Amino acid sequence: MTKLIAILLFGLVLEAVGVVFLSQGLHEIGEVKSVTAGEIGRIIVRGAGNRNILLGVFFMACFFGVLLYLLSQKDVSLIWPLTSLGFVITALAARLVRHEEVSALRWTGVIIIVIGAGFVAWSEQIKTPPAPPPPAASAHS
Repeated sequence: MTKLIAILLFGLVLEAVGVVFLSQGLHEIGEVKSVTAGEIGRIIVRGAGNRNILLGVFFMACFFGVLLYLLSQKDVSLIWPLTSLGFVITALAARLVRHEEVSALRWTGVIIIVIGAGFVAWSEQIKTPPAPPPPAASAHS
C-alpha cells in the first residue's frame, strides 16, 4: 500500500502543477466575452499557442497516465476516492504559486474530503480476503 500511496502522491503533484499552469494560461488568454462560434474559436486559437496551457495539458496527461497505472493495479473504489487528496496539493499550489486567497472555510472543506479519503484507504486495510473455493468433488463418489 505504501508504494501505491507514493505513486498516487507523485501523480497528484503532477495534477496540481497541471491545474496551476492551466489556470495561469486561461487568465492570460482572457475571459470568454460571449458564447459564439467566433469567440470560442478565438479562445481555442489563443489557448493552443499558450505555453502555460500546453504545459498544463502535458502535466494533466502525465497524471492521467499515473491514474491509468493505479487503476490497473487496484479497485476503482479505492483509487478514485484517494485522488481527492489532490485537493490539498492543488489548494496549496493555488495559494503558493497563484497567490489565491484560500479561506478557512475552504480549508475546512478540504480537510473533510481528506478525512473521507482516509476512511476509504482504511477500508482497504481492513478488507477481509474472499473465502477459498470449496474443494472439488471427487469423480468416484
